[in-house]
Amino acid sequence: MPLFKSFEVHLFGGSFFFPLPLLVNVIISTGAYFVGLNLIPKMKAMFIAANLAGIDMNKKSKPKIPEAFGVVTGCIFLISLFLFIPIPFVGSFANDDNKEEFPHDKFVEFIAAMLSICCMILLGFADDVLNLRWRDKLYLPTIASLPLLMVYYTNFNSTTIVLPKFVQQFLGTSIDIGVLYYIYMGMLAVFCTNAINILAGINGLEVCQSLIIAGSIIVFNLMEIISGHCNEAYEFSLYIMLPYMGATLALWKYNRYPSQVFVGDTFNYLSGMTFAVVGILGHFSKTVLLFFIPQIINFIYSVPQLFRFIPCPRHRLPKHDPKSDLLNYSKTQFRVSELNLLGRLCYLAFKLTRLIRYEESEDGVVTCNNFTIINFAILLTGPIKEDRLNRLLIVFQLICSLFAFTIRYPLAHYFYEY
Repeated sequence: MPLFKSFEVHLFGGSFFFPLPLLVNVIISTGAYFVGLNLIPKMKAMFIAANLAGIDMNKKSKPKIPEAFGVVTGCIFLISLFLFIPIPFVGSFANDDNKEEFPHDKFVEFIAAMLSICCMILLGFADDVLNLRWRDKLYLPTIASLPLLMVYYTNFNSTTIVLPKFVQQFLGTSIDIGVLYYIYMGMLAVFCTNAINILAGINGLEVCQSLIIAGSIIVFNLMEIISGHCNEAYEFSLYIMLPYMGATLALWKYNRYPSQVFVGDTFNYLSGMTFAVVGILGHFSKTVLLFFIPQIINFIYSVPQLFRFIPCPRHRLPKHDPKSDLLNYSKTQFRVSELNLLGRLCYLAFKLTRLIRYEESEDGVVTCNNFTIINFAILLTGPIKEDRLNRLLIVFQLICSLFAFTIRYPLAHYFYEY
């Protein structure tokens, strides 16, 4: 994007020039935070009146909480991006000496990013209101990612991947995988939108894990800009991630334990598509996946139930004990004889590796914990308070982000040439 002015920042004993649009973006993002702080509490009664509310099952009093507030955050986020649209492109008209042409390719990227995010906000809100089926949650993100893939095709169409050092002597330094790369990017959008959705169920967890992923992406972008690598792609990512961070921080204030509002699937879809957008158009999709390590682990652990090899209840939330006010792991029941071959293999594998806690009755009924890392964490700790469980999972997310940076920088040099 044309950067008509920059401001100088002194860090680590050196001078770095950051684009002026980035400063404007920070101001807009700060505004998004304060707008969210004021707007969310005012809209709680409106959502309850519209019957957009749910019961907090993990509290003794079972309070009625307004839900689907991700749509409010999504609107604040989109408005922030709308206000920011002219800023990065003003330089095309402000500097007549260079006679620059308008950067249509970058402008289209920005519009396509907002279109995909807007589509996922709409679909997420539809899910909150209509309770869409699971298979709908798989193909709808794919459709919403089509604008991104088309823009990537018209602006870049690079489907070449760099190979690790240990296979370069056999296959060369890189390989063009063609249409498989577009399939990968489409699957990335599906994974990001659903991965956050299935690692949820306790106060503040969805929002806090999203904030950590967003913060990790922002830190990564700044590190790359400071090192002078491909500034435009990382600036584009920051222009989207900073308003998202501002709007989401306001939501977290009201969603953290004890929650005053629930975020609904709208927020999960919004967050996942936003991360997919910056990963695809910022050309660092593999790095984005590194920040999803807990979600990847949860997905792998959940596979037997997600693909119905083992019976999966609609909700796999931890079970609240009102007497002790502690959370216990939730359970599922099945007969091994009624499982298909893959189901039996999964049960045997998880049983032998002690990744589940199970009981087998004399009549062949098996009772075991549901396959999520939330339930697995309770299995390890025993009955636990909801806020403490949330802190444990967030610390795990932070540790995984630090591990992701270790993979991306120190360890990557052993496998790739820079």
